Amino acid sequence: MSDASPFDPAPLAAELEAAWTGRTTVEPFGERGALRTVEDAYAVQQAWAALRAAAGETTVGRKIGLTSPGMQEQMGVGEPDFGDLWGSRRFDAPGGAADIPAGVFIAPRVEGELALRIRAPLQGPGVTEADVLAAADAAALAVEIVDSRIAGWRITLVDTVADDASFGGFACGAWSEELLHADLPSTPFTLERNGEPCVQELGRAVLGSPLTAVAWLANKLGSFGAGIRAGDVVLSGSFGRAVPAQPGDEFVVSTPGRPPLTVRMTP
Repeated sequence: MSDASPFDPAPLAAELEAAWTGRTTVEPFGERGALRTVEDAYAVQQAWAALRAAAGETTVGRKIGLTSPGMQEQMGVGEPDFGDLWGSRRFDAPGGAADIPAGVFIAPRVEGELALRIRAPLQGPGVTEADVLAAADAAALAVEIVDSRIAGWRITLVDTVADDASFGGFACGAWSEELLHADLPSTPFTLERNGEPCVQELGRAVLGSPLTAVAWLANKLGSFGAGIRAGDVVLSGSFGRAVPAQPGDEFVVSTPGRPPLTVRMTP
């Protein structure tokens, strides 16, 4: 019989909440032996989400992280993860442009993504790409600002999972049924910073297709007894690497035949 006490996620969740509200960082959980398994990391994520909800936060969807080979290589991990999208960091993009205050972040990086708007609940197991297409009613170009409460971005998988998959904020462009039904694996996407292309990839860079990524999410959530809710926005994952952002930077996500999405990091 083991004398080990059950893992308690509350202290680590409290550290993350203090870091979020104070724009500070914590030493990596993995490095200091405070967090060892992905299961425990998701328990911390859920405990932190409960603290955010108690403070009045709303959850408006889900994000999938580490979906592209470029992001997995950049972060030194070998599988995707997921987290919540919080309403306090949802930035509107009227007319296809959003101003995002750089000062709310710690060490922001920008990713170009495709967002799906879900009209019918999805919960695994057994969710397929066809199920995702049937449950969604539109897609949009999106920018996710990833940020880390973990000092120096010294993250392993357990660190980023606990840290709400390194969520910082997001903005979505115009919603389009046509984009949703495009040949997404073959659709080219570009992320520019200050007029210079940083990432140029096809949709297949996201686990083969953004629809595949969302199906993965629904099935992964099912293993936790949860699912994607009707009305949720789902960020399907970055097409490539995350690009460091500074105050004054302007980012544009584009795909042929669609209005681009422009995000300005304001001082």
